[in-house]
Amino acid sequence: IANNDPAACYPAALLSLSGKIITNKRTIESSKFFVGMFETALDDNEIITFIELPKNTTSFYKKFSNPASGYAIVGIFLTKFSSKIQIAVTGAGQDGVFRAKNFEEILNQNFSSAALSEIDVSDEELLNDLHASSDYRAHLIKVLIGQIVNHLNSIEI
Repeated sequence: IANNDPAACYPAALLSLSGKIITNKRTIESSKFFVGMFETALDDNEIITFIELPKNTTSFYKKFSNPASGYAIVGIFLTKFSSKIQIAVTGAGQDGVFRAKNFEEILNQNFSSAALSEIDVSDEELLNDLHASSDYRAHLIKVLIGQIVNHLNSIEI
């Protein structure tokens, strides 16, 4: 959690779940905790002591893994709260984990994969490396979110 590894799974969980990071000095909202590639809001000599997660209706994580390392080339963590949906993406962003707010807006109005057809994912701020191009990661984001929505709708949560 403390290093915002761009391909780690757990930052996406914290961000999607609106977790709070409690340290020996303060409480930090997850939306303000991850500040850049391998960077967090932790100060020198600040130690994470506890993670607080609010109650949610359901959560689901799906990733497209690098076959050699198992790390996420793209990972999607979707959380349904009683009044909203939040989605975090890991493995794809140049600055590490980020929220997929354009998907959240659409899915908060219509939780169906058909609603996603109107979304275009920009690859401008996505990683482009030997594991996957930025446009491939953009495609994976949309596909994985669609798969999660289809799965959750099929089990009627």
